[in-house]
Amino acid sequence: MNERFLKLLYYRIPNILKLLLLVIISLSLFGYLIYLIEPQRFPTLLDGIWWALITGATVGYGDYVPVTLPGRLIAACLVLTGGGLIAFYIASISTTAIKREKNSQEGKLAFHGTNHYIFVGFNEQTRQLIDLIIHHYSDKKIVIIDQTLTNLAYTKLPVHYIKGNAAEDTTLHMANIKAASCIFVAADNQKSDYESDTHAILTTIAIRGNNRDIPVILEILTKKQIDNAARAGATTIIRSNDFMSSLFFHELDPEIQATPFEDIYHLLIQHKFIHQPVPDSLIGKTYLEAVTPFLEKGFLIIGVLREKEYILHPKTTFILHEKDTLINLANR
Repeated sequence: MNERFLKLLYYRIPNILKLLLLVIISLSLFGYLIYLIEPQRFPTLLDGIWWALITGATVGYGDYVPVTLPGRLIAACLVLTGGGLIAFYIASISTTAIKREKNSQEGKLAFHGTNHYIFVGFNEQTRQLIDLIIHHYSDKKIVIIDQTLTNLAYTKLPVHYIKGNAAEDTTLHMANIKAASCIFVAADNQKSDYESDTHAILTTIAIRGNNRDIPVILEILTKKQIDNAARAGATTIIRSNDFMSSLFFHELDPEIQATPFEDIYHLLIQHKFIHQPVPDSLIGKTYLEAVTPFLEKGFLIIGVLREKEYILHPKTTFILHEKDTLINLANR
C-alpha cells in the first residue's frame, strides 16, 4: 500500500518540482562529500552545500575552494552534473512559462476565477460589448468561449479565452460556469439564422444543466425560436433583427427630423435602465405626481410595465397600480 501510494504521489508531482527536488538532493550530496573530504576548508555542512550551489550555478565567488585532488575531482563532477541540472531546471521554467502563455492564447487553459462574465462567440459586436464592460467595470473578469478562432487577438485584460463548443459540458467546466455571474450567448454570423438559433438554444440547455440560477442573455435571430429559447431557460432574449428593423424604419421615415440611431446609441452609453416596483406612497397616484420625487433622486420615469405590457410616455393623469413596475433612466 505504501509503495503504491508513493508511486501515485510521484506521478502526480509536476515535472518542474521533481527536477527541483533532484537539484536540491544533488547539491546537498556534493556539499556533504566536500565537507567530509576537506573539513579544514569546509568546517560545516552548510558551507559545503553553499559551495556546491555557487559552483553548480557557475558563479564561483571563490570564498570556498577545494585544494586536494579528491576535492577538485568532486568539483569537476559537480560542474559537469550539478551545473547541467541547474541549467536544465532554469530552461524548464522558461519552457513551462512559454508553453503556458501559448496554451492561454490558444484557449487551452481552464479559468479558475469567480463572479465573472462568460461570452459565447467572439465577433465585432462582442468585442465592442467587452470594451464597454471593461470601461465601466474595470475589475470585472471576462471569459470568452469560441470554437472558430485559432487564437484570440484581443489583448485587453482581464479577458480569458477558451477554445471549444459551449454546448459541451467540458468547455463550460473549463469556463467555471458554476461560479460565473452572467453568460451572454451571441448569434453565430457564420451560420444561417435558423442554425444559429438552434445552436444558441442547445447551448442554453447545456448551461442550464450546469448552472440553474445563472442569468442567461441569449441573442435570437428568428421570431419562431423565441418561445423555444424561453423554454430552454434563457433569462433575457435579445431579438437583434427586430430591433435593427425598427431602427432602420425610423431612420428611413421622411417625417422624422432626428437621428434615431445616434440618439439611442448615446442614450445607452450615458444612461442605464432600471426597473423598480411602485413605492407604496405612490400607489394610486398619477404619473405626473411620481415623476418629481424620482427626478430628485436622479431617476427619470419614462414608462410603466404593467402585466408584461410596456406603457411608454404615459399621460400625466395615468394612475399607478400596486403591481406596476416603473421604467427609469439613471446616469451611469
